[in-house]
Amino acid sequence: MPRKRTIEIYDSTLRDGAQALGINYSLEDKLLIAHKLDELGVHFIEGGWPNRTNRGDVEFFQHARGAKWKNATIVAFGSTHRAGVAARDDATLRNLLEAETEVVTVFGKAWDLHVRHVLRCSLDENLSIIASSVAYLRSQGRRVIYDAEHFFDGYKAAPDYALKTLLAAVEAGAETIVLCDTNGGTLVSEVQRIMCEVAPRVGARIGIHAHNDGGMGAANTIAAVESGAVHVQGVVNGFGERCGNANLCTVIPALELKMGMRAIGKARLAKLTAVSRYVSEIANVMHDSRQPYVGEAAFAHKGGAHIDAMVKNPGCYEHIDPALVGNERQILLSQQAGTSTVAHKLERVLPGVDKRDPRVIDLLERLKRLEFEGFSFEAADASFELLALRQLGQYREPFEVISWRVINRHGNGHGSTSSENEAIVKVRVGDDVRHTVANGHGPVDALSTALRKALQADFPSLNEVHLNDYKVRDLSSRAGTAARVRVLIETADRATGESWGTVGVSEDILEASWQALIDSLSYKLLQDSRRKG
Repeated sequence: MPRKRTIEIYDSTLRDGAQALGINYSLEDKLLIAHKLDELGVHFIEGGWPNRTNRGDVEFFQHARGAKWKNATIVAFGSTHRAGVAARDDATLRNLLEAETEVVTVFGKAWDLHVRHVLRCSLDENLSIIASSVAYLRSQGRRVIYDAEHFFDGYKAAPDYALKTLLAAVEAGAETIVLCDTNGGTLVSEVQRIMCEVAPRVGARIGIHAHNDGGMGAANTIAAVESGAVHVQGVVNGFGERCGNANLCTVIPALELKMGMRAIGKARLAKLTAVSRYVSEIANVMHDSRQPYVGEAAFAHKGGAHIDAMVKNPGCYEHIDPALVGNERQILLSQQAGTSTVAHKLERVLPGVDKRDPRVIDLLERLKRLEFEGFSFEAADASFELLALRQLGQYREPFEVISWRVINRHGNGHGSTSSENEAIVKVRVGDDVRHTVANGHGPVDALSTALRKALQADFPSLNEVHLNDYKVRDLSSRAGTAARVRVLIETADRATGESWGTVGVSEDILEASWQALIDSLSYKLLQDSRRKG
């Protein structure tokens, strides 16, 4: 059996990814992400550009030197030396050496336009700068990866000169030559043509660094590999300057699962979704739910006909098994749902239920009526499950709400306005009636606090749950103040790590919030009872 071709994965999340709009990593953030990438099995982690004006990157390399890395090699990044300055006297190259990494990456100019208008030196001097920078770093015991900045644009403008810049780096000792689509506007056909023309003439390992300005970042990366590249640079989740970089969360599974190549290994590939979401969390940005392979919607099915086919054979509408990348299938509930959808969702409550069961048909009809009124169960599986159990007569309410209200008090003093929210809740648990009052940062917080206070003696586990997210959507804006609103609440359990969504709809935002809140706490108690058996 032929040996799989191995593709080196070079991750630039900490450097290129940090250049994205709205993303700023602290030193601690970078170290956390780096260790997560190491666990994933990437070959190189580009830690940043160490220089005196970027103390965070300097400190990262100081910490990285004392850390243990199982799979990855930490890489320092910088430019070739300045025109008119000898390599041994250049501050950038000195900073790269002081980072004390085994491997350094330097970029140089491959486009004659940049040489003339950015470096403002002769074409021959640029070749000398590339060669002397690489040679000096090699003389200091460093392995060198050379990034040919703007290579594809440079090659299209002046192919002979662009090729000379690569050969200058190769002859000086660079181990890998990376062709960069820095402006991100190259088409797949151009990447393939240029790679096939250039690779045989370079005589060194070829890599690809693609940006996504034309929406081609991942496609161009795959095209380059098909044309001979053995080194791939990219960023987790495709973060990066302007429109971002090639998304490693798309590229890596394509290499492993579609092309039969080895990148990080199929065992580690199952960690990809978790790493993708972890990086989004550390970067403090919403995870892209429509991201291929690792997005929450990547294997979400909504149409009734689709779901009917999916139940029979998942391969009908899924290009891979989601478990291979650590993701999971979702069957969404909506007005487009059919009985197959509802039956699939009811498997947990009624194992083996038939989609022709009258109870399934009745539940589907009720579901569609509720969605017509504004309910949405796509992100509210917990509310759907409670709805189903109640309709099937298989659920006993753990408590009964007798009444509730919220009082909002405003006051002015010393030129400022203050607001206080007070909730009053009366509930029945068994034969006992509880009447509690609580304040909160807002009316929903006050209601949540008062309700938990009333229930905590009987259900102390409710202290473990907290609201992760709270969304309000106006469903009929033309109705003005009479508009119906939908409230979605996401709740998390500190004890188990589980999370779930609930929904409420009403003309009154507090009533909608109360519906979702009741379902949220009721679902927690349902899960507790299941664990107890």
